[in-house]
This record gives sequence, C-alpha cells and structure tokens, in this order.
Amino acid sequence: MATHKGFFKPLNPDKYKGDPTNIIYRSRWEAVLMARLDKDPNVIWWQSEETVIPYRSPVDKRIHRYFVDFQIQVQQRDGNLKRYLVEIKPSKQCAPPEYPGKQTKRYITESLTYIKNEAKWKAAREYCKDRGWEFKIITEVELGLK
Repeated sequence: MATHKGFFKPLNPDKYKGDPTNIIYRSRWEAVLMARLDKDPNVIWWQSEETVIPYRSPVDKRIHRYFVDFQIQVQQRDGNLKRYLVEIKPSKQCAPPEYPGKQTKRYITESLTYIKNEAKWKAAREYCKDRGWEFKIITEVELGLK
C-alpha cells in the first residue's frame, strides 16, 4: 500500500466531531472511509484519531498510547445508536506473517508489528466492551479496494 497523506475536506462538516478544517488522512484507505462516513446518512457523527487507549506492548513491556483511527456513532435500522472504534489496516497485517524458513529482517519486522497490533486491538476490544461499543478492523477487502 503506497502511503497517501493529506487533508480531508468534508461535505458535511457538522457531522465531524472535532475541527473539520484539520482532518488528516494517512492512507488512501482512510480517505476512502472518511468520504463514506461523511456521506452516509446513518452516520450521526465521526472523528479521526481522537480516541487514545493505553496498552502494554509485549515487545518492550512498556505502556504506550494507541490512537485509534476512527470513532463513529451510527443510527441503526431499529433507531438505536451504536458506537464503533475502527482501525484501518492492510489485511496482511491482521494475521501472523508467514515464516519464510529463516528469520529475515522483514519477517522479524512484520512479526513485531503483528504482536504490537494484537496488543493494541486487545486493549481496544476491552475499552469498547467496558462502554458497550464495538471495535472493528477494516481492511482493503471491506473497503472493496481489492
């Protein structure tokens, strides 16, 4: 995935919870989801990188801060409101890397990334469970980009 960074300009700035003139996307996939959230009539409000969850990294055993990509409030078909925390990730980062037969630098880096992501996601799931929210990981597959 090539990195695409920029500012997102919403068509419905009133739906953005935060400063609608300073919405930053860090990938094309984030920009795609932002456009969908902005236009979706069921999305009451959304925000980007405003939710911070502490987690302990199994790599260095220290507490770090996880900035979740999105928080979204949605009105469901039954009229009830549902809150989601959403992370955008490549599908290949959502599973342990395949062992290539030897410990290459790439394999080690991908393994450490996966281990850190798992710790972040566990913390996010617990954070959501405590609040009656739901944590979702969205990949290029769910975005229809693969």
